[in-house]
Amino acid sequence: MQLRNQPATWLCAVLVMAIMPGCAAKKDDGATPGSSTAASTDTQVEPETTNEPEATEVADASTEPAAEPEAEPEAEPEAKPEAKADVTPKETVVAKAPAEPAPEKKPAAEKKPAAPAKAASAKPPTVDSPHTAGIPGEGPLTTEEIKKWLEDPKNHEVIDFELPLGMASAQAAIKGLDENPLTLAKIELGRQLYFDPRLSADTTVSCASCHDPDEGYARRTQFGVGIDAQEGGRNSPVSYNRILSDKQFWDGRAESLEAQAVGPIANPIEMGNTHDACVACLKGIEGYRLQFESIFGDEGVTIDNVGRALASFERVIVTGASPFDYAENAKRFADLSDEELAEIKTDDPEFYAEIEQAKKDVEAHPMSESAQRGWALFFDEQKTDCKACHAGANFTDEQYHNLGVGMDAEEPDLGRFTETKDEKHRGAFKTPTLRNVEFTAPYMHDGSQQTLEEVVEWYAKGGHPNPHLSDKIKKLDLTDQDKADLVAFMKALTGPFPKVERDRLPK
Repeated sequence: MQLRNQPATWLCAVLVMAIMPGCAAKKDDGATPGSSTAASTDTQVEPETTNEPEATEVADASTEPAAEPEAEPEAEPEAKPEAKADVTPKETVVAKAPAEPAPEKKPAAEKKPAAPAKAASAKPPTVDSPHTAGIPGEGPLTTEEIKKWLEDPKNHEVIDFELPLGMASAQAAIKGLDENPLTLAKIELGRQLYFDPRLSADTTVSCASCHDPDEGYARRTQFGVGIDAQEGGRNSPVSYNRILSDKQFWDGRAESLEAQAVGPIANPIEMGNTHDACVACLKGIEGYRLQFESIFGDEGVTIDNVGRALASFERVIVTGASPFDYAENAKRFADLSDEELAEIKTDDPEFYAEIEQAKKDVEAHPMSESAQRGWALFFDEQKTDCKACHAGANFTDEQYHNLGVGMDAEEPDLGRFTETKDEKHRGAFKTPTLRNVEFTAPYMHDGSQQTLEEVVEWYAKGGHPNPHLSDKIKKLDLTDQDKADLVAFMKALTGPFPKVERDRLPK
């Protein structure tokens, strides 16, 4: 998230507000702030309306203003911040609640922004995708381009969404499409909203400021940073593979992706706006008004429809096949003899072609020997049993566990307990996906660990003892090589994100 605590940068922000129609100009100061979302810094605040509202643990969770300069690294905060709370024929596609009051808003000069993590400096791999490429053209979106896009009936057809290799086994676990079917027009509207800083009170913060595609749909700061350089108290969760989650946030308080998508808009230390002001702002931009009316009919621009559009975009941000997925796929054919292969080639040419392709994929995307050893360790129930929590196609059980992280603080973040009041949830946070985890440092709900090596070390020592430590956490007898192999395996879970157009927004 961009940091706005220097005089020269504040002047830029004022100029942006003078030029760009933003929500700030229409903000109702009397409106009540709303709660944060998974596509947010996960800061807890009181809800504004009925639709208030993730994230994951070792490195799970989306917000950067379009065409905004990169934030410069700054020093680590001198004091621990308060805890924060973390939207027709078919087409086939292959392919991220109420809580406690927010911390009192403080002037930017009184707080230092969280320092970037030192790990995961490379950009994630991407692959072309027609579903996130944006409306064809260059430069800001014109009204004529938007009208032409909306007039094409193909853009309003319901998409039969299919998960890619590796994730495909979780197809039946997809959430939210019955209530909010995907269309290209809705995904494209959500894409625009995701990257548009005009949703924030001062037109400086977008969803991508805390959930940047170039940073693994997370942010390399310990905590999320909102308007006026304000910080929350939890690490920004990732906003990919959310199609497999219903409840969102580190504490799971948002019941759906739609509910979580609108929270940061009204969170006073994130986008700092109100839902009413945001809706008024979008109604004043013709390109947005035309899209909402075409997609949602007479309802047009509402905060619920903003959530539906944002959720649609986030649902198609799905990780592609990784070296592990290719290896696991080819493993099915490993025991076939030459005689059996010859027979298959004659009797079932299509199946033989599938086998040959699987072999080519492994050669093109190999796992290192270290990663292969880590693979065996990861699933070894006696040695590590990592799959006890990092289970399934997305490597998360979508449950909440106390690892002891932050439990030695004077006033520890109680996580899921704040939502359920169940003692077993005290200090428990949602298990994150391990897919593409190498790009989402720092790790844990409080961003306290900079590298995957530190994370493995934390598990090896059995977490931090406390009365509510998960029974799945135990000390691990691992050598230095074992630890390195586990890290190598997690990095072998990296697959490409869909390439996303981030700059083309309505004028």
